[in-house]
Amino acid sequence: MTSSLFDRFDYPTLTESIYLNQASLGLLGQPAVGAMHRFLDEVGRHGNLHMSDDDEVGFLGALRERAGRLFHTETRRIAILSSASELLSQVPFIFQPPQGAKVIAVATDFPAITRPWLRLAERGACRVQFVEDNPESDLTTDLIAEIDDQTSLITVGSVQYATGSLVDVSRLRAATAHVGVKLVIDATQSAGAMDIDGATWRADMVVSSGYKWLGGHGGVAIAAMGPSTLERIPPLPGWMGASDPFEFDATRLTLADDARRYTQSTMSYVSVVGLTAALDQLLPLGMAEIEHHATRLAHLLVDAVEPHGWRAIRRLDDPAASPHIISLSHPGDDLASTMTRLREAGIVCSSRGDRLRVSLAPYNDDSDIDALTNALS
Repeated sequence: MTSSLFDRFDYPTLTESIYLNQASLGLLGQPAVGAMHRFLDEVGRHGNLHMSDDDEVGFLGALRERAGRLFHTETRRIAILSSASELLSQVPFIFQPPQGAKVIAVATDFPAITRPWLRLAERGACRVQFVEDNPESDLTTDLIAEIDDQTSLITVGSVQYATGSLVDVSRLRAATAHVGVKLVIDATQSAGAMDIDGATWRADMVVSSGYKWLGGHGGVAIAAMGPSTLERIPPLPGWMGASDPFEFDATRLTLADDARRYTQSTMSYVSVVGLTAALDQLLPLGMAEIEHHATRLAHLLVDAVEPHGWRAIRRLDDPAASPHIISLSHPGDDLASTMTRLREAGIVCSSRGDRLRVSLAPYNDDSDIDALTNALS
């Protein structure tokens, strides 16, 4: 029996549905929701009565400390953002590749990763070389194979949102570092579900949304900056990135001496509180245990649905397969009809890339797999 790692009563949604969709809009547990309510009632609604300027300057400190532990890196390298897209949209201007340089990306990656580069390519400033996420080959190997003397940067989701294909970031970093190619990682579909080791990844930038697998709400994101990235001036500096944000001098550009310089402005503080509480729930459990839990459920799922004609896009023993996002297809299936049937059965999944995407979160258990199997059969 594979039981939930969390108290399922902390997720009221589970009393009315089978939720297998954390990779999209994830569920919030009661610890995060309770912390958000308390903040709104005791602080947020009262303006500056219970939050001074000094309090606001230090408000992000608790989340930065937790994010540092999550990414296994120093707190000084952690930036807090209002969204992952806020930072990803600046990446072309942070690293400024030489005119006409090649940027490598995955064709089916999340658009927030690629669109800033496509805009730059439209202006003739770079060219984007897309790699296909082919289930018959290793995605990391295919990315490395595209590196040449014209390559300036690789930008990629460490786990592909539609398929669950996994990039070996450490191996990719070794290949890029050898030839001086920058590496930007969107860890939104891996942070909170798998271990992210900043010491071995050594990416120039790792960014993750605060919702989905981290268990927070929209309106906050976290990033870990590589040493050289810390020295750069953000292309779109905001008032909160100053060394002293409340020293309001509009005539000078003053920046914090660490990753705080990438924080632009006031953001959803209630989401900051919720994400901090969610990380307090995740971190003691440990990413290894969370990944092991998803692996057990993934094997139960694939073994149960294969007799009914459903196949995972990658074998679970494939090194490029993640355990927590399972992409399923059926040669004779009408996916739209299947999605309708699942909804009618109270099962929430997503359709991505013409396949059924199943997310396996810490609150799921084998009863969820049984319910999905029965619906698919």
